[in-house]
Amino acid sequence: MKNAGLLLFCFLITACDSNQSGGKQVFNYNRTEGVATLDPAFARSQAVMWAVKHLYNTLLEPDDHMVLQPSLARRWEVSADRKTYTFFLRNDVYFHDSELFTGGKGRKLTAADVVYSLRRIMDPATASPGAWIFNGKVDLQTGFKAVNDTTFQLTLLQPFHPILDILTMQYCSIIPHEAVERYGKDFRKHPCGTGPFQFFLWDEGQALVLHKNPHYFETDSTGRHLPYLDAVKVTFLDSKATEFLLFREKQLDFINEIDASFKDEVLTRLGALQPEWKGKMVLDKVPQLNVEYFGILVDSSMALVKNSPLRLQKIRQAINYGIDREKLIMYLRNGIGKPATAGFVPPGLPSFRPDLKGYHYDPAKAAQLLAAAGYPGGKGLPPITLMSVPIYEDFANYAAGQLADLGIKVKVEVMEKNLLLEQTARSTSPFFRASWIADYPDAESFLAVFYGKNTAPPNYTRYNNPVFDKLYEKALQENDDSARYLLYQQMDSVVMQDAPVVPLYYDEVVHLVQPGIQGFTSNALNLLDLRRVKKL
Repeated sequence: MKNAGLLLFCFLITACDSNQSGGKQVFNYNRTEGVATLDPAFARSQAVMWAVKHLYNTLLEPDDHMVLQPSLARRWEVSADRKTYTFFLRNDVYFHDSELFTGGKGRKLTAADVVYSLRRIMDPATASPGAWIFNGKVDLQTGFKAVNDTTFQLTLLQPFHPILDILTMQYCSIIPHEAVERYGKDFRKHPCGTGPFQFFLWDEGQALVLHKNPHYFETDSTGRHLPYLDAVKVTFLDSKATEFLLFREKQLDFINEIDASFKDEVLTRLGALQPEWKGKMVLDKVPQLNVEYFGILVDSSMALVKNSPLRLQKIRQAINYGIDREKLIMYLRNGIGKPATAGFVPPGLPSFRPDLKGYHYDPAKAAQLLAAAGYPGGKGLPPITLMSVPIYEDFANYAAGQLADLGIKVKVEVMEKNLLLEQTARSTSPFFRASWIADYPDAESFLAVFYGKNTAPPNYTRYNNPVFDKLYEKALQENDDSARYLLYQQMDSVVMQDAPVVPLYYDEVVHLVQPGIQGFTSNALNLLDLRRVKKL
């Protein structure tokens, strides 16, 4: 019956998806990796996050500039001690129509639903990979409270400023208890939320289809209810080449990321559309909260570090000065991304400072540092192994070639992603390729990577500097945004001086969009928001 339903709906899309009056507006996109679940408690991958965002809402959400905005919560208050957060909920939000509820009509959302949803993330029985967002910050039994139907209260064990940003994560989507009680683990394929779209069918491995929620609470500036689209269809073709072909044939409305196999066909070296594609597609680029880097194990108590030349700060600094990031972006990325020369925290965050002193390409400075470390021209310097995954092998080889010109011999070892993650988590890789994508829109998400009390993950380099740790702990207590941003910048400067990482580039969100799509916006978290999208 599922396949029959899918075929029928595909037929309806083909028949009705037109620009003519009365035509159904269906937004089509593809996820090559598929969607593993529709349960928000397991929204750890981008594909799942996108699907969950269509179906559910959170208390707050970031706008395209990463500024917090109301969603299910109309407003919120914070106590003087920064431990208690009181959220005043909208009184006009209903769960999707479902057989879960009396008469099949979605019931009104209340503060008890918020308590249930957030507590469920922490509950060991759920086994949510998102449990870390509250562990150590909130008491499972007393931290979540429904004061009344429209007032929810969150109490922290100690102040933690980024908690508001954490509440915007898709893990924190609000669900009805009836769905979990009815379906148990099968809730993953029987979603019921308050979001702009509601579940229609999911043929795993083939397609996911969502219909417009006719009772969605948000309106546009004219009072018209959102969303504008009638449906969303997500296909799961595992070939990026096929995906691109379908986009060219206008069967897909946008593509997320440009595959390496056709980036030269689409983009110039400077990251613009090739002339033949102008007018046929729209290139959409914004900064992404992601930094690509090489990590260096720096825990001097480990035998692996004691016997490595990377234990020396000057060698780590020389490596940083020895890589031309501008050329890397131009020739290996076709202009996608920005050279990471201003610290570890990327653009797209209000605390980013473009003039923060990081590392630019300076082979003369790198040579001076090598000599000062006792290895002039690299003489006597033992070879260093750089571990990478296959899709970033060209970056590793590029860096190895440039460092060889300085006398720094680097051997590139390629392994599967899971194996490299295992090695870095166990601290058995002294020099490795890595990336860090923000979990939430605050620089703390990046700087926690270097906090000495954190193990791997996220502190894969085993970095430990008391000066940094004091600044980090002070920042968590700071209520004034400007003062906290200054602390973030000081922390980033400390890390750059110690050089436990080699930041390569700040990534960008890159989309190809059909010219007839209106209202499509991108953000630094690369969350797909289709509420205000229209098709001409």
